[in-house]
Amino acid sequence: MKDMLVRLIELPDVSEIEKKLLEKEKIIFRRAIAPEKHLVSEWVMEQFGTYWQSEVEVAFSRQPVSCWIAQRGNQILGFACYESTARNFFGPTGTLESERGKGIGKVLLIKSLLSLKEMGYAYAIIGGVGPAEFYEKAVGAKTIDGSEVSVYENLLRKI
Repeated sequence: MKDMLVRLIELPDVSEIEKKLLEKEKIIFRRAIAPEKHLVSEWVMEQFGTYWQSEVEVAFSRQPVSCWIAQRGNQILGFACYESTARNFFGPTGTLESERGKGIGKVLLIKSLLSLKEMGYAYAIIGGVGPAEFYEKAVGAKTIDGSEVSVYENLLRKI
């Protein structure tokens, strides 16, 4: 998997999508806070596995927490982290399969990228991209040539 680069200047406005999701689906987007670490970490483990759980736990060690969540009532629907694996990296991110296609992932992506922009970055790296087309369409991200050799290259794996 390759990394992608995204320009943080002039990111798309997702306020209308966010407003519609709140009105129609009762979905709110917010930065997670420390007392929720165990709940978000367990949810990510159940939905996406141990590697992403580890990255989420790092996001909770930041101040402010570098993890955004989407929730309906007391249910987590999606999450997005930044600066978990490396500085200026976006990810991991995921949305419940049953909730995909509504714009939740796009809102979480933009909120995280705006957080990176507020930190002073002009560009961000999306690490180890799976759905490249999503990132190309959502934020104009471009594949970084030669990035198949990345920060994840020698990742320890459970055998």
